[in-house]
Amino acid sequence: ARTLARRGVVAGVVLSSVAVWSPSVFAAAGYPERPIRMIVPQNVGSSTDNGARIVAAGLSLALGQQIVVDNRPGGALQLGLEIAAAAPADGYTIAYTPIGALAIAPHLLRKPRVNALCEFGPIGQTLTGHQIIIVGPKSPFKTLQDVIAYAKQNPDKLSNGSSSNGSPGHIGFELLKTMTGIKIVHIPYKGGAAALVDLMAGRIQVMLEGLNSATSHVKAGRVRGLAVTGPKRSPVLPNIPTVAEAGVPGFVMTVWHGMVAPINTPRAIIQVLNAALNKAITSPEGTKRILALGSEPAPGTPEEFWKLVRSDRERWGKVIKQAGAKID
Repeated sequence: ARTLARRGVVAGVVLSSVAVWSPSVFAAAGYPERPIRMIVPQNVGSSTDNGARIVAAGLSLALGQQIVVDNRPGGALQLGLEIAAAAPADGYTIAYTPIGALAIAPHLLRKPRVNALCEFGPIGQTLTGHQIIIVGPKSPFKTLQDVIAYAKQNPDKLSNGSSSNGSPGHIGFELLKTMTGIKIVHIPYKGGAAALVDLMAGRIQVMLEGLNSATSHVKAGRVRGLAVTGPKRSPVLPNIPTVAEAGVPGFVMTVWHGMVAPINTPRAIIQVLNAALNKAITSPEGTKRILALGSEPAPGTPEEFWKLVRSDRERWGKVIKQAGAKID
């Protein structure tokens, strides 16, 4: 009986070891052992790219491996996701995604190239922030109401640029048009940086862009800020009113970035990445750099991030349906 009892103990230890060293945990042992590719579905200098590079620097320190940022703009933010989804689910290819890629573009496209909710698993949210409505430095428009009044009297005479089809700058402006009854021609770019250049040169007249890429230009006087999209003013640009204060009550738009990995990436690897991400964005340096952009760190679990994605997909799906916006 004593021998059988001892065998039972040994068997229990063996089974416990097997349970602990599941394939998922084994896959994470020693991870990461080489550089990690971070795909960004927008160009260098865009709002998304700015956030990605801050996070990449913090992740490199936390993980002890280089994070290689790979910009893949195009396809209404879907090209980069398509490339990331096709990568091996081993933790060495991840995607840095803005709200536009996961929650907005899928509703705009007639034939989405990626079903993000099925082809990716969440790592975590990185930051949250707002957009800002801006015009060129020589623009005659001093307030948002100036733009609205002119657009009402001159339908389709103004053009608004955005960093891409499906971006927050695109669909956020569509919401503004719906709420105010104005008609302005949308011109998509491959990244916010190119759109900003044209705005400064007067080739487009107005733009809705992320605070984290527009703030430095506003402070330097290269563009003029008219209104921010948050429920309250931004601490980095406290003199600029909210859209609601500027005459469009009820308009609020919050944006975010996050990270995802190809579906079936081992849970243990996701946990390693999530822990490193939260460490990176809440470190003194990470927090300082994110706040300087006009955004805020948003640490949390993969599950919390996916809940946000699903919620915003539903919200913006309704907005897009109401606006009747579609792209091929």
